[in-house]
Amino acid sequence: MSSQQPPRKDPVDAIVEQWAMVRPDLDTAAMEVFGRISRLTRAMGDRLDEAYGALGIARGEFDVLATLRRSGEPYTLSPRGLSATLMLTTGGMTGRLDKLERAGLLRRSPDPHDRRGLQVTLTEKGLELVDRAVSAGLDAQTKALNAALNAEQADRLADLLRELLLATETPGG
Repeated sequence: MSSQQPPRKDPVDAIVEQWAMVRPDLDTAAMEVFGRISRLTRAMGDRLDEAYGALGIARGEFDVLATLRRSGEPYTLSPRGLSATLMLTTGGMTGRLDKLERAGLLRRSPDPHDRRGLQVTLTEKGLELVDRAVSAGLDAQTKALNAALNAEQADRLADLLRELLLATETPGG
């Protein structure tokens, strides 16, 4: 006889149980995985919105600042490079850049290597803010992860999710 507790139920379990009652022929294994990933994405998105909002920025604005920060010194990219990295239209990127420039978090300047181009550069104020924001976001994510999994479980989950992501991002996967 096992002393282990049965797994706790979550909202995805309820959905799967409902499908089992009305369509017992369905294999819902994929729904169990992707339903939970979807719900995790929403829940963590809300926590990140809260963490970044406390610093006066939204998640989309954080993404722009973080992309510039990750590019390394001098923290400069073209608007096109930012758009491609963040998978945004140029119009969507322009709106974010306008807001961040007005806040003094980045500046746009002519590209010295391309007369028609622009460069977007993180300001000192932007650098300080994004460093605080990335720490706040990682803190929220780490707390959520550590509340549920130990380090070995978290590593295993990361490995499994990597495999799933690679398979789904590959054509035909």
